Amino acid sequence: MKYLLLAYTPIAAWDAENASEEAYEAFQVYTKFQQELVATGEFVGSEGLAHPAVSTTVRRTEQGVVATDGPFAELKEVLASFAVIDCVSQERAVEIVGRIVAILGEPIEIRPIMGGEFTG
Repeated sequence: MKYLLLAYTPIAAWDAENASEEAYEAFQVYTKFQQELVATGEFVGSEGLAHPAVSTTVRRTEQGVVATDGPFAELKEVLASFAVIDCVSQERAVEIVGRIVAILGEPIEIRPIMGGEFTG
């Protein structure tokens, strides 16, 4: 089953120039773990996301569909990246994410990807 991993980071730590040496070293350890997941076939892909200040939200309003620039509120944590893994169970997904959180120290949300199981 595929799982979407949503990684959050403190807004103050967003910019690479603010990253500590410890954060850089943790990312290097994470990169090695990601290579392990590639080798087992459990890693599907991952991407970092642009800063929330350049995001756009599209909503339906009484005036019709409207696109607005973000951010909209004072944020303490923002969605920083996502990854997709493909593993045998929710328990394995939690195990994988537990290792990532232990390495990087930031929360990650796990969401099953419905795929063919989605019946609407």
